[in-house]
Amino acid sequence: MPFHDTPFKDLTIFEPTLLKDERGYFFESFNQREFEAAGIHAAFVQDNQVFSTIGVLRGLHYQVFPFAQAKLIRVVQGRILDVVVDLREEKPTYGQYYSVELDDQAHRQLFVPRGFAHGYLVLSETALVAYKCDNFYSPKHESGIRFDDPTLAIDWNFDSDRLIVSEKDRSQPLFGKHLQI
Repeated sequence: MPFHDTPFKDLTIFEPTLLKDERGYFFESFNQREFEAAGIHAAFVQDNQVFSTIGVLRGLHYQVFPFAQAKLIRVVQGRILDVVVDLREEKPTYGQYYSVELDDQAHRQLFVPRGFAHGYLVLSETALVAYKCDNFYSPKHESGIRFDDPTLAIDWNFDSDRLIVSEKDRSQPLFGKHLQI
């Protein structure tokens, strides 16, 4: 089965089957029937694609109700450290983070359900990240958490002097002071 559970309820790694031959490879990056059979019911309405260079850190972002989003994240080119923080107060993993490397070699994808803040750090010279969302982007409903929040203590495993972070992301509130989902 191409779906792997994580220690966080509903946060799932999808590892597609690659069909390789002398021409290259083929894989299904999404198949609604397979995802639903695995218990993932997300009606994706928007696809996004982002290009970044090494050391770019984007996040930690999320949207609040009624525009909360589930996401299916994959790396088309390069390698990233993908990080999520559980914001679901009723879950035992509330306030904890999970990280996984995603790249263009293994083609693993991360399904992030609603209720998580999401971010990633580019580990390769460049990276092209694509992700599906089950709700539309709404600037009025976006929020975030500081990537370097001491309470979360996320191990980005990267030289902090080499990080490239937007002013918007540097100005995000600390965990506990963020908007509720």
